Amino acid sequence: VEKYRPQALSELVSHRDILSTVQRFISEDRLPHLLLYGPPGTGKTSTILACARQLYREREFGSMVLELNASDDRGIDIIRGPILSFASTRTIFKKGFKLVVLDEADAMTQDAQNALRRVIEKFTENTRFCLICNYLSKIIPALQSRCTRFRFGPLTPELMVPRLQHVIQEEGVDVTEDGMKALVTLSSGDMRRALNILQSTSMAFGKVTEENVYTCTGHPLKSDISNILDWMLNQDFSTAYRKIMELKTLKGLALQDILTEIHLFVHRVDFPPSIRIQLLIKLADIEYRLAAGTSEKIQLSSLIAAFQVTRDLVVAEA
Repeated sequence: VEKYRPQALSELVSHRDILSTVQRFISEDRLPHLLLYGPPGTGKTSTILACARQLYREREFGSMVLELNASDDRGIDIIRGPILSFASTRTIFKKGFKLVVLDEADAMTQDAQNALRRVIEKFTENTRFCLICNYLSKIIPALQSRCTRFRFGPLTPELMVPRLQHVIQEEGVDVTEDGMKALVTLSSGDMRRALNILQSTSMAFGKVTEENVYTCTGHPLKSDISNILDWMLNQDFSTAYRKIMELKTLKGLALQDILTEIHLFVHRVDFPPSIRIQLLIKLADIEYRLAAGTSEKIQLSSLIAAFQVTRDLVVAEA
């Protein structure tokens, strides 16, 4: 993942509009304070590090850029101490500004964020701040209004595939067409996750096929899910329960994953609307109970029961 981290702005595959805006800021030397947010693996940290590389030469990097992560201490003392002193000192013989990158800023305490507002305002002359976070709602509004916000959405498959192919070529990994699809589907727009799955699958199995990817990540296969659905709708309760339990034990599947996948299938099966609504409410309840930490066996029974009731309703309506 680190080996193929984009080094320059031109290497980043997605969010062209954001990158062109940032590029323009840099070339006109008018970089504002930035707030980059969005799900993990979408290029937020890579973007700002690429900017920093473009702004500063290798040897100035240490004196001009201060990067703090959630793993570093970023309490109120650090904001008032090291960050304040870094921001307040000018660099001799060098025009331009310093850069403070606060990665995973949503992990900062309220107090630290409040202390930061003043620092940002006071030293705008010679320091630019860049906050990076996954959840915008965890950043106090006062900080949001001081920064230019950019949202990094999940990457689309069209953008991920060429990049993955580049890595596959460089590494000489054997990937099939359906394996590629599985990678993109399972990573759901997270480039880092796609590369991690690719690496672990190719190390475990040597060949990256759809089945291997699903097995490696412990996700239920499409065929398994359609079997489960078939049993729930066409077998009697005890047979369905026994077969699904066997499959779960054999493949080591989590009910949570099965539920998520089945939900997609429910939308594809042609149920009468009123009945589908009931079923979806039931699925939502089961998901909520699973999240609360209940017994998988009882919830599985509940899942099968929901489908059997649905089946009977469909038959009754017909």
